[in-house]
Amino acid sequence: MLDPKLLRESPELVRAAIAKKHLTIDLDAVTAIDSSWRAQLTEVEGLRSKQKAANNEMAALKKGSPEFMAKVQEMKAVSAEVKAKEEGFKALEEQWHAAMLSLPNLPHASVPDGRTPEENRVHATHGDPTATSTCAQPHWEIAGFERLVDFPRGAKVTGAGFPFLIGDGAKLSRSLLQFFLDEDVKAGYTEVSPPIFVNAASATATGQLPDKEGQMYETTPDRLYAVPTAEVPLTNFYRDEILDEAVLPVCRCAYTPCFRREAGSYGKDVRGLNRVHQFDKVELLKWVHPSSSYEELEKLRADAERLLQKLELPYRVLLMCGGDLGFAQSKKYDLEVWAAGQKRWLEVSSCSNFESFQARRAQIRFRNPESGKPELVHTLNGSGLAVPRVFAALLENNLQADGRVKLPAALVPYFGKEYLSFQ
Repeated sequence: MLDPKLLRESPELVRAAIAKKHLTIDLDAVTAIDSSWRAQLTEVEGLRSKQKAANNEMAALKKGSPEFMAKVQEMKAVSAEVKAKEEGFKALEEQWHAAMLSLPNLPHASVPDGRTPEENRVHATHGDPTATSTCAQPHWEIAGFERLVDFPRGAKVTGAGFPFLIGDGAKLSRSLLQFFLDEDVKAGYTEVSPPIFVNAASATATGQLPDKEGQMYETTPDRLYAVPTAEVPLTNFYRDEILDEAVLPVCRCAYTPCFRREAGSYGKDVRGLNRVHQFDKVELLKWVHPSSSYEELEKLRADAERLLQKLELPYRVLLMCGGDLGFAQSKKYDLEVWAAGQKRWLEVSSCSNFESFQARRAQIRFRNPESGKPELVHTLNGSGLAVPRVFAALLENNLQADGRVKLPAALVPYFGKEYLSFQ
């Protein structure tokens, strides 16, 4: 959530942010609601002060006296007026809160202009895509792939996009997760095993609600949401808390299954493991001092990149343009791995800085030792990493002439053997 003072004092800055993100928001309507809300708040607070003053005056009078009885009648009238105003104010306050939640985060000055993914800027590349296997083919076309990943039976049991992983397929996924977590812990992140269902307050705090409500799986009658990413429970770990400045930055990592109603058309972009509704992912999350948040973003990105380097996968880093940045982010990098069989880049990580946007919603603060006052932290997160597309790239890039897949050396101790076989 944006600081309401920013809307009041610099509305054109907010308008420019909306334009850079290419969102459709009626800022004039939001400003009007804010003005009405502030006016009614002043009125209600004035009536409450009047009520309190009358109550104090009445307490000083002798009970039963004419002056006392007159003050009782005055108190009743004031109380009725306060009650009527508060009822109308409550409805307006709900409108105001919803309007403020509709405003996106401000993009950082370094975010390039652009409307579509094609306008994202290539920030860096690593590895040589042409040095991958000459036998590469799309992972879903590899002979025996269905023995490792069974989509038809998953669709029978649950629905499309919920595959079974079997045998070495399940083992490779588990090996990747353990490798990611071990490497993340070595990099200074503390491992957490979080809940995989969250309440609406948690989803609102991180920006999934109301922005992405249609993409989340919701339970009834409890209205709990299956996590789309471990970012949601992890960020809310410190909701409504004040941290000691000395502990910042706090760095955590967590594995969860993730659940998303992914939107997309039919075709190569959603074939095989490219886009599924349930997948495994390790998330990296930081709560940091505002003065160091962009330095911490670069460190976070480097931590995610290091995993791809150890897996010997060619990848590139994209700096997202305004139109592809996302509602809640101030700045975001995407890491895309090369999939030789499909001859295309697949996103496996997004590393984002939210500045104080999530922290304001979640009221996560630290106490400034100089002023003694609480201030909002900055939150950052990134995938470290998502399993399905890394899995797919390993199969495609390392497919051998004999039908086996040669695994990178860093993964062999976890998988227990150098080659994966589809037999």
